[in-house]
Amino acid sequence: MRERADNALKTPETGHYLPVRASNRTLLSHTLLDRTAVLAAGVVLLLAAGILLGSYTVTIPDFFRILTAHLTGGEKIPGASFIVMEAKLPRAVIGTLIGLAFGLSGALFQTMLRNPLASPDVIGISYGASAAAVLAIVVFGASGAAVSGAALGGAMAVAALIYGISRTGSLGLGGGSRGSAAGSRLILAGVGIAAALHAMVSFLMTRADIRTAAEALIWINGSLNSASWDRAGVLALTLMVLVPVAALLAGPLRILELGDDAAAGLGIRVGATRLGLVLTAVALAAVATAAAGPVAFVAFLAGPIARRFTGKASLPASALVGALVVLAADYFAANIAPLLLDGTVLPVGVVTGALGAPFLLWLLVTSNRKDA
Repeated sequence: MRERADNALKTPETGHYLPVRASNRTLLSHTLLDRTAVLAAGVVLLLAAGILLGSYTVTIPDFFRILTAHLTGGEKIPGASFIVMEAKLPRAVIGTLIGLAFGLSGALFQTMLRNPLASPDVIGISYGASAAAVLAIVVFGASGAAVSGAALGGAMAVAALIYGISRTGSLGLGGGSRGSAAGSRLILAGVGIAAALHAMVSFLMTRADIRTAAEALIWINGSLNSASWDRAGVLALTLMVLVPVAALLAGPLRILELGDDAAAGLGIRVGATRLGLVLTAVALAAVATAAAGPVAFVAFLAGPIARRFTGKASLPASALVGALVVLAADYFAANIAPLLLDGTVLPVGVVTGALGAPFLLWLLVTSNRKDA
């Protein structure tokens, strides 16, 4: 009876004994849900701030009047309707969507490979999109949707190359220690390919005229200035497909965290599952990059920040943190930076890059302390 009391918890309502471990698990689950809800509320607040505040402020009643008139064909408010419906709202919507996509993509990579450095920024996928987009702008004079299409194709091509290099072990049919080795190979291959693509982009920029180079530079830094409803629609439709796929793969992903051998013993097809996770994560990063450029370090930041906030790895929390990072960085870049820099409006990727670089150094330092 004492042993039972030591390992069980008596509820005051019923008097029945419940395992302490189950009670702790329920508590952790509630905490995760509560903190994820806080992140969702934060996204809504930043989304509202991006629409209503800034250099041109809009009251909440006026916003709903403008939105209702736009949807029903009613009378528009001169000037205000255009600013809200063609500039502020699509910018905020695309910022939210690309933040969700980058955050979810980074969390999938980092959880699958059990390495916080395994994000699209670090392993070269974003550089593949940048190189293809700059090539299209500088060499072929492309613009608009053609640049987005080139970025999408470049990201997919680089991902296929990295996957081919790392196909054995973790990303193939192996498991155990070979899985860890393959994950390391993927990261190292991505870093090497990213360096080569960075050199290619630098070469193309030196060969372009000033006007073309300026256009390419804005794009490769990541910017929401070209946000439009067409891009928002394509991005939303794509996420409507990819997010449910990621949700379906979340269960097998949690089992893969136990190790390849354990997952295979539990009936998971390790190779096929990893391939599905890679394709989903790459597609999420690629469509987000195609919509707004390679917004630096969002995918890298989202997972670790979400884990520290919720106390547990969580794909929904990571996606929401990604949206929070993009929306906060864009608000700072568009509204606060001009006050500090004599009217200069920064691309959103410059702000996220400034946040990501010290966070990367901090992560490396803390990892070294844990290993010591």
